Amino acid sequence: MSDKPLDLEAEYNNRAAVPDHPVVMARWKADAETARAAHPPTALPYGSGEREVMDLFEAGPDAPVAVFIHGGYWQALDKSWFSWVALALLEHGVSVAIPSYDLCPNVRLGKIVSQMRDAVELIRARTGKRPVVFGHSAGGHLSACMLSEGRAGGAVAISGLFNLEPLVPTSLNAALGLDAREAAALSPVHWPVPNGSTPGGTVLDCVVGAAETAEFVRQSRDMADDWGGKGVDTRFEALPGLNHFTVLDPLSDPDSSLVRRIVELAKA
Repeated sequence: MSDKPLDLEAEYNNRAAVPDHPVVMARWKADAETARAAHPPTALPYGSGEREVMDLFEAGPDAPVAVFIHGGYWQALDKSWFSWVALALLEHGVSVAIPSYDLCPNVRLGKIVSQMRDAVELIRARTGKRPVVFGHSAGGHLSACMLSEGRAGGAVAISGLFNLEPLVPTSLNAALGLDAREAAALSPVHWPVPNGSTPGGTVLDCVVGAAETAEFVRQSRDMADDWGGKGVDTRFEALPGLNHFTVLDPLSDPDSSLVRRIVELAKA
């Protein structure tokens, strides 16, 4: 067994770990533009800020809604990159809301959590039901936060970050500005678990690419084990051959098990 210390920078810097990530991200952008042309969304403000808007792709007037929260380490990207995730779910009669949010360092991470509360609560007010929330990377973190607080009917966290403390010594923290105390306070692994006495759902799926760094795989496995041991209905799955960027590929396939799982939760 090696005593070599864990290289947190290498483990958590996904763009460095996947050199061809620009190719995948360019595909996201192109597919998103195609999706918006084929199925123009409704812009739905959830706050007064410029980025406090979500795109709502509607499957029908009474369709259940799933909320997708994008990644980018809380410091990059917006809703316009991810319109394509809606298309497969629309085929199953599930509407999709994709919010943007303010980015660090312009705001603190706690503000982004608050913004996602507002976005999810707006969907709940429109439908009368807590939506299923699914998200990637930073969006996986935010999805787990929404489930903990009883705002979601279930959550699917894809390559999620549930313990933020390992980020503190990395370059990724330059924009976040987290100290150890704030990182711990904003880590959903330390938050109350949803249970039978908590409004909302009690299902958390932790999905990760099997080709991701060991730390990302560990975070998903540990979160599923931790909350599962406390009574949450958790599932852990490592998708073979997929890295931190290609792990989203199954969301484009209406027949993928990941899409079918989100549909199942949304319609439950």
